[in-house]
Amino acid sequence: MGDGRGIRWPRGILPNAPGSRTTRLELFYDLVFVFAFLNVTTVTASNPTPRGLVQLLVVLALLWWCWSGFAALGNVVRTDQGLAPLVGFAVSAAVFVLALSLPKAFVDRPGGLPGPVVFAVCYFLVRATQVTVFLWAVRADREVRRRMPVLALPFLLATGFILTAALVPQRLLDGRAEMMLRLVLWLAALGVEYGSGLAQHRAGWTVLSAGHWAERHALIIMVALGESIIALGIGPGTTAALPLTWPVIVAALLGIAVVAALWWAYFDTLALAMEQVLHRTRERRTRAGLARDVYTYLHLPLITGVILFALGLKGLIHEGADPATPQWGVPLPGFDMLALYGGVALYLLTLILLGSRMLGAARWPSICGVLLLVALTPVAGRLPELVALAMLAVAAVLTVAVQTVVDAPRRRRVRQVALEEQLASEVEQTRWRGHHL
Repeated sequence: MGDGRGIRWPRGILPNAPGSRTTRLELFYDLVFVFAFLNVTTVTASNPTPRGLVQLLVVLALLWWCWSGFAALGNVVRTDQGLAPLVGFAVSAAVFVLALSLPKAFVDRPGGLPGPVVFAVCYFLVRATQVTVFLWAVRADREVRRRMPVLALPFLLATGFILTAALVPQRLLDGRAEMMLRLVLWLAALGVEYGSGLAQHRAGWTVLSAGHWAERHALIIMVALGESIIALGIGPGTTAALPLTWPVIVAALLGIAVVAALWWAYFDTLALAMEQVLHRTRERRTRAGLARDVYTYLHLPLITGVILFALGLKGLIHEGADPATPQWGVPLPGFDMLALYGGVALYLLTLILLGSRMLGAARWPSICGVLLLVALTPVAGRLPELVALAMLAVAAVLTVAVQTVVDAPRRRRVRQVALEEQLASEVEQTRWRGHHL
């Protein structure tokens, strides 16, 4: 799909431009996903089992695909102009209800509306609206119109699986068998949705604005990191009722240290470098492939790592403030410890893959950091929770610091280019405002 020039766009829809950036309305969309991520973490914390972890991963993957639809649509049309805001508000409401239904999405408990059906209907409405608006907006593009089935049929098949999962298992089975059949159907839907993404560039889809695409994904990483801070601060109890003690302050500082290390590992250089590579990639299909692999697919485990870390943090401050708890806390349960260390390890591992796929660079300090976290996990499981969190903070900060030192030459080049681009943009905006405002 081209840049929109020479295409007669539908009334009420304005095309985006190669230099576009994220709009304020798209930030509003992300607010809904703040709640969705928080609800996923809360639901899993109440079911700390392997089955609960699998359910978290499946639900998170479906939520991510919904969010990716917003990102793809915002790259093609101006989401804050014409009819697009009204459509966006309606879809955001459906996503919010979908997030509300998460605690009952796998099991239809008595009382109230059937959770699996509410989830399925909301998912269908979200995906149907995204696909319909996208196809309607680009229907004048002859190449895309010729390949519309590649974009439409997978969505219909995937949502059909989810609707079937909501209606059929409860009629045939009950208990554990019902949940397993529903999970299998959801996995089939995921296979169709993510498998169809492999063919999108062949259907004419490409990234119109590399800046917008990179910025949208960077902002959702910020949303996930914010979820970690919320999980650290709130936990399962009421913050106002907690006594302020030294263990509480130490836990807060250690948690922020880990979150800051995760932020630095992605945003300081890597995010800027990836965006610059995407800008330099001019060939349409190559750019679409990079956008799909690096952002749509590899940013999902990045988000998952942060959510797992937030899951491990839940309740840590609350327990540390309890007068009945020993000064440095008690050893965390095995599930929480795996989530805490495994989430950070998954995050760093994904950054390694991003560096390899986008920059062709081997991030050896990060590789060593992942191996260190794997080795420390069984040791941390026998230590008080604050000591285990301190070990994690030291390992994360040390890994990121060494990686920054190793990347120093690349870091200087990348950040200089980013600064020059920012200054040029500011000069151009100042010039335009001086003439027109």
